[in-house]
Amino acid sequence: MAGAGRKVCVSVSGGIESAAMLAGAIALGAKVWPVYVRGGHAWEGTEVFWLKRLLRRLRHPRLNALSQLELPVRDAYTHARWSLTGRGVPSSSSRDEAVYLPGRNILLLSKIAVFCAERGIGTISLGTLGSNPFPDSSLRFFRLMGRAVSEGLDAAIRVEAPFRRLDKPKVIRKYRSLPWELTFSCIAPKGRAHCGRCNKCAERKDAFRRAGLPDPTSYRT
Repeated sequence: MAGAGRKVCVSVSGGIESAAMLAGAIALGAKVWPVYVRGGHAWEGTEVFWLKRLLRRLRHPRLNALSQLELPVRDAYTHARWSLTGRGVPSSSSRDEAVYLPGRNILLLSKIAVFCAERGIGTISLGTLGSNPFPDSSLRFFRLMGRAVSEGLDAAIRVEAPFRRLDKPKVIRKYRSLPWELTFSCIAPKGRAHCGRCNKCAERKDAFRRAGLPDPTSYRT
């Protein structure tokens, strides 16, 4: 993770990994830019609501204000239309593959890389975990993507995934003092609450259980 004095752009979603990445980068002395990319997904309004509350709690002189970028995918997605409509959302019994958003990290990194090049920020940090099975989440992909955006933008930009060798329970234990109740992981929110029944809620419940720590989340089941 980026160290003292460095500029780092953290791709945030408001989830557990986002909170941990922000806290970790601040602790290492980096100047941090949290960036949220809107694709038109059904959960984004609720996610941003909680993300803003989290950022207020993490307030720090080196933590910049949230930047929100637009990158709509409605005209591109077919198999992942559930993510746009909120209908047919993968349930708690579904496999991880069910929540695949095609090219998610390709899209995020392309947009964020332009943001970074315009501002002289040299590092992009994503919260990808070791359990992520998707093709645009490997360490090799991140190295290649970093080289591609650096070449295309004529700017030195490094793509890092500091949790790529960890799982969610290990992240929770490592950053156990964070306000997890202000993080949000649900893909089928009920108002401002976690639904408690979707794939991501099941993953969140399991992570706190395996971490051996109380789950402070309010689930609306």
